[in-house]
Amino acid sequence: MDLHSTYPSIEDLKRRARRRLPRFVWDYLDSGTGAEATTARNRAALDRVGFAPSILHGTLEMSLGTRFLGLDYPLPFGIAPIGMSGLIWPGAERILAQQAARAGIPYTLSTVASQSPEDLVPHLGPNAWFQLYPPRDPEIRRDILERAHAAGFQALVLTVDVPVASRRERQVRSGLTHPPRLSPRLLAQVAMRPQWAMGMAQAGMPRMRTLDKYIGNRQNLPPTAHIGYLLRTSPDMDYVKWLRDHWDGPFIIKGVMRAEDAAPLEAAGIDALWVSNHGGRQFDGAPASIEALPAIRAATTLPLIFDSGIAGGLDILRALALGADFVMSGRAFLYGLAALGEAGPAHVIEILQQDMEANMGQIGAATLSDLPPPLTLTDAAPQHIVP
Repeated sequence: MDLHSTYPSIEDLKRRARRRLPRFVWDYLDSGTGAEATTARNRAALDRVGFAPSILHGTLEMSLGTRFLGLDYPLPFGIAPIGMSGLIWPGAERILAQQAARAGIPYTLSTVASQSPEDLVPHLGPNAWFQLYPPRDPEIRRDILERAHAAGFQALVLTVDVPVASRRERQVRSGLTHPPRLSPRLLAQVAMRPQWAMGMAQAGMPRMRTLDKYIGNRQNLPPTAHIGYLLRTSPDMDYVKWLRDHWDGPFIIKGVMRAEDAAPLEAAGIDALWVSNHGGRQFDGAPASIEALPAIRAATTLPLIFDSGIAGGLDILRALALGADFVMSGRAFLYGLAALGEAGPAHVIEILQQDMEANMGQIGAATLSDLPPPLTLTDAAPQHIVP
């Protein structure tokens, strides 16, 4: 089957994923928090970023390669962390790690993934990143870092935009808890999705394996929280400095949305900032991440990563033109997994790559450094955006 003729876009994969997942799993993957206004703002703001088409360039030889944090990558994007990916599709973390290694792009394992760093040792490429939700206990903190390093993870990503559990009302209404408990209501949903059900029957319901050795019998969590909330804290700058002292490798802060936060993080020795509003999953009053990006770019010389709302290669070009050095996407890869199983992530990479090349041809950019200044698309005359 020619996947590009059947599923030419991420949106096509998203529609098929929704048909193949139980409702409670779909709501976990796709939902934001509150009225999901931040999720909508991410999409609307990206759509307002455009480029003036450019003509008469002849045939362009496209190159999407980039250098980031001292390494050369064939593509300017990678796979962002998503907790409990194994709930979306059995073996999700293994599949994503393997495909990232084949493509030569970063894969980021979440602290609250359904596979542990040790599980992924045979599958990691040289560009594996580990995302940390900050444990309160310094011994647990130290142990997780040692495990991630021993498993072969090269970069550490500290997520700082989850000081408390978000409400995620759509997820609550769906009946999902952590760990998942299959009530009669959820079992009825599972029965309607036989392929997902058969996969889970073979693999077993997922759990947060990285945290297994630390959790004991701790319980009593709100429905959208998970066992990681009992172990973690809301970090401060002293916490960041401790991690910088104890991690020998690139150290990235994820969840930056204010320009004034850049200078103290730069002074603390952070290697890159990750501009993100968590895809609208944490705070429904946040601006779109793409709107925050230009001011943060102006405030620092540190490399910048961008996520939130990426739905195609054009979105990646938008972020790069506004000052990002690298782009990450999470949901798109899980839409691909849910839609196509093991073939999904590779197809997502091809969609993003081909869409980038097609749009670069329209604006006369053979390389990423050739991207022209972006425009604000409105009903009035377009205005240049200052990155």
